[in-house]
Amino acid sequence: MSNEQTPKIVPLNKEAHGKLKIRELGGFEHVKSAHMVPVTAHEFTRLGAEYPIVFVKNSETGEFQSVALLGLKVGQNLFLDGDQWQGVFVPGSVRNHPFVLAPSGQNKDQLLVGIIENSPLVSDAEGNALFTDEGEETDYLKAKKETLVSFLESDQVTKAFVKVLTDKELLAPQSVTINAGEEKINLNGLYIVDEKKLNELGEEDFADFRKRGFLPALYAQLGSLHQLSKLAKMQATGATA
Repeated sequence: MSNEQTPKIVPLNKEAHGKLKIRELGGFEHVKSAHMVPVTAHEFTRLGAEYPIVFVKNSETGEFQSVALLGLKVGQNLFLDGDQWQGVFVPGSVRNHPFVLAPSGQNKDQLLVGIIENSPLVSDAEGNALFTDEGEETDYLKAKKETLVSFLESDQVTKAFVKVLTDKELLAPQSVTINAGEEKINLNGLYIVDEKKLNELGEEDFADFRKRGFLPALYAQLGSLHQLSKLAKMQATGATA
């Protein structure tokens, strides 16, 4: 496992963070040892062309979450080469960092923008300013907040999507053995959509999936599994480099 420090999330405010800047370019240090990242159903179609998309079960809550695999081993991100991201489409959860939307204190329905203060992208010296000298939000921060709200909406749809998959018992555990050059790697704890059960769904359920816009995400997830062979090649190439 990686030895990264625990994220220190605090509410964003101009008094405390008036001088902070956020580095953008080459800013992937926060996921250099992430072998998977959460993704939303809206991203599946674009992500599936580059990353395997699977589901993992939270051992504490028992809930499933959709993730894109960035590596075949814990602590290893094959898509990061130095400062360069080796993919065309960067998952939204990676791009949003170091910003988060978090519940406001006691009121779970009210959300506020938080910032991960100890992120390597947070700086006093270089990057995009969050506030003007007059204390107003910069266009950069406004755009980030809009993106966060959009991502949150996608996340809520994704939770509904995953709940339907769980309720209909469409998620099946999958153990995968991958040959990466000389090395054999076993992946456990992954879940994928059970294609056989999906095809056996009744017309009513299928129509409901179509009406709610879930079908593209379902097929994108299944199609994305072909990208496991791409990760195997990246792993083998990295191992021999």
